[in-house]
Amino acid sequence: MPAAKIPTLADWIKSYLKEEEPRSKSLIVSVFGDSIAPHSPGLWLSELIQLMEPLGVNERLVRTSAFRLIEEKWLTARRDGRRSHYMLTESGSRRFEVAYSRIYTPPQIEWDGNWTLVLLPRNGDSPPERLELRRELEWEGFASPTPGLLLHPSANLEILKRVLAELRLADRAIVLRAQSLDEFTPEPTATLVSRCWDFTDIGDRYRQFIARFQPLVTRLRLTELSDEQAFVVQTLLIHSFRRATLHDPRLPVSMLPSDWIGYQAYQLCRDIYQLTYRPARAHLASVTEAPKALVGSAVLRSPVQQRFGGLA
Repeated sequence: MPAAKIPTLADWIKSYLKEEEPRSKSLIVSVFGDSIAPHSPGLWLSELIQLMEPLGVNERLVRTSAFRLIEEKWLTARRDGRRSHYMLTESGSRRFEVAYSRIYTPPQIEWDGNWTLVLLPRNGDSPPERLELRRELEWEGFASPTPGLLLHPSANLEILKRVLAELRLADRAIVLRAQSLDEFTPEPTATLVSRCWDFTDIGDRYRQFIARFQPLVTRLRLTELSDEQAFVVQTLLIHSFRRATLHDPRLPVSMLPSDWIGYQAYQLCRDIYQLTYRPARAHLASVTEAPKALVGSAVLRSPVQQRFGGLA
């Protein structure tokens, strides 16, 4: 049986963009979060257009998407003559810090046996407020085993504070720390976990990510990457992995299957990132007007070199 043909990088990129059809606004978010925000507060519109072109996003879509990101408080813009400079807002920078920490942080989490419980008593809060709290906390991995209660075994308390503050519920929500009492628990913790979180769906997302990117590893190791190709591959890598991790509640190791597919997906993402991040940064520096800013102090608090447990 003949060996499977390894696609060229150009073929792989073309295939990805055709089959996945990533949205232009989401791709721009990935570019800002992974490449721009750690090094510089922003860039010129002309630079953003040039960066997005090899990703299949034309000038019209860049302008439209950037406008929508301003409306959604991710970006802000200032005019300098006929040119526009796009920068992260303060809230946009904070949201990047939270969202991207899930991508680059190793998934193995130890557990101290405590659960974080959030309750919103019925004291005049309207149903939309309660639904909004549930939606926001479910994005952060919380589960709702019964109406009015949200729980997580390893919640990020700083994120929880931010969500409650932004929803103006900090003075009404009740946040508790609790432990399971084995003599009163009719079912083991593993059963509760399986009922609260859908591991099948989460695992399928990671398998799709692996199926898409695993064939790329061999090609990257056999090919001398151009800086632009490295930037495109890295952007698509983080874009895809971000979508997969978005639904992962990041539960402690003791609650996950021993062969949890999320570990393999994380390692694959790390391996490819190791191969692309230096030439990708070189491409970014060649496109932006002030490349020296790329080697200065990071705008985001998490240095690039510390991503994925440390980059070689």
